[in-house]
Amino acid sequence: MKMTFAELKLNQSLVLALAAQGIVAPTPVQQKAIPEVLANKDVVVESKTGTGKTLAYVLPLFEKLDATLRAMQALILAPTHELAMQILKQIELLSATSEIKLTSAPVIGNVNIERQIERLREKPHLLVGTPGRVLELITRRKITAHTLKIIVIDEADNLLSEDNIAAVTAIVRATQRDRQLLMFSASITKHAETEASKLMKEPLFIRETARPEVPSSIEHMYFVADERAKFELLRKAIVALRPARAIIFVGDRDDTAIIVDKLNYHGHRAAGMHGHSDKTARKAVLEAFRAGGIDLLVVSDLAARGLDILGVTHIFNLHMPEKSRAYLHRAGRTGRMGQHGTTVSFATERETELIPQYERELGIHISRRELFRGEVVAEGRRAATHQKTPRRAKSAVKRIGSPRVE
Repeated sequence: MKMTFAELKLNQSLVLALAAQGIVAPTPVQQKAIPEVLANKDVVVESKTGTGKTLAYVLPLFEKLDATLRAMQALILAPTHELAMQILKQIELLSATSEIKLTSAPVIGNVNIERQIERLREKPHLLVGTPGRVLELITRRKITAHTLKIIVIDEADNLLSEDNIAAVTAIVRATQRDRQLLMFSASITKHAETEASKLMKEPLFIRETARPEVPSSIEHMYFVADERAKFELLRKAIVALRPARAIIFVGDRDDTAIIVDKLNYHGHRAAGMHGHSDKTARKAVLEAFRAGGIDLLVVSDLAARGLDILGVTHIFNLHMPEKSRAYLHRAGRTGRMGQHGTTVSFATERETELIPQYERELGIHISRRELFRGEVVAEGRRAATHQKTPRRAKSAVKRIGSPRVE
C-alpha cells in the first residue's frame, strides 16, 4: 500500500492542493526527506532528476514558515533563472490553492534591481534567487539575512563548485547560526560533500541509490567523427532525421554562438543561450522555441538547467558529457509524457569509451549509426547496402529515428 502525504503529517489543505495537481502519493525521496526537514535537521539529498526533489523541500517550508508574520523567513538558491522561476511557480501554485498563503519573490540577476528592491519592501516570506544577486542585495541590506531561518540550495553540485562556492558561503554566513540548511542535487560529488559539511551542522545525507531510469520511449544512437568533422555530421544528421524540435548541447558559451551562426547560414532556424545570457534574451529565445519560431535550440549544460519544454523530439550531443548523469539530464529533455524521442551523440574515437559507461550505469543501449546517401543506417548496413541495393532504390535502406506517423 502506498504512503500518502497525510501520513507525512502535512497540512490537509496542502494534501488537497497536491491532489488538485494530480499528485496523490509522495515519491521515495519525499518520503525520506520531508520528515527530516520537518524535524529541523540539516539535510543533504541526492536523488536523480525527476524524482520530486522540489516538493521535498517546498512542502516542509509551507509547514514551517509563519504566514502571519511579515518577514523574510526562507531563501532558495538556484543556479539559473529558469530553475528559480520554475520553483517560484510551484510555490505560487501551492499558495494559491491551499489555505497557507505564503508570499514569495524572485531575486535573480540581469533584471531591474530597483523593482526587486521595491518588491522586497513588502517582506515576502520566501525568496527564490541566484547567488550573485542575492548576495548583492544582502550587502545592500535589502534582504534581511538575520530573519532567514531556512536556506535551501538546489542543484547543490553546481552551487558548491569553485565558481559559486564563495558567494554561497557568504550568503550562508550572513544568516544566524541557528538557521536550517538544506541541499538537494541529482548528484553530490566528494567536493560538494566536503563543502556542505563545512557549512552545515551534523548534516544528514539521504541518497537514492537506485539506478536512474531513462524513459523507454527514448531511442539512443551515436556517430563517430573527428572533432573538426562533427558540425558537418550534425548538419547532415539534422537533414536526415528531420527533427520537429531539437536541443543541441555544446561545450561552452563560445561554441554556442558559433554553432548557431553556422546552422542559420545553412538555412536552419536556430538560436542559442548559455549560462551567462541575460534574462531578456533567454526569455525571448525560449518563447520562440516553444512557439515554433525556431526549431533548433543550442545550449550549454548550465543554460539547460530547469528547462521543461514539451514537444522536443531530438537531443543532439555535439560534445559528450563525462558523466552518465549529465547524459541522462540531457536525454531527459525529450521523450516526455510517453512521446517518442531520439538522443543523438557525436563522439570522437576517444569519446566512444564513454558509451559503455552510459549503458552500464543507465541501463540503456546506444547504437552506433552511420549516414549513407542522406539516410541514417545501422553500423555495417552501409557496406551491405552499397553491395546489394541499386543506386536509386533508397527505399531498401531502413530509415532510423524519424518521427513516427500513426
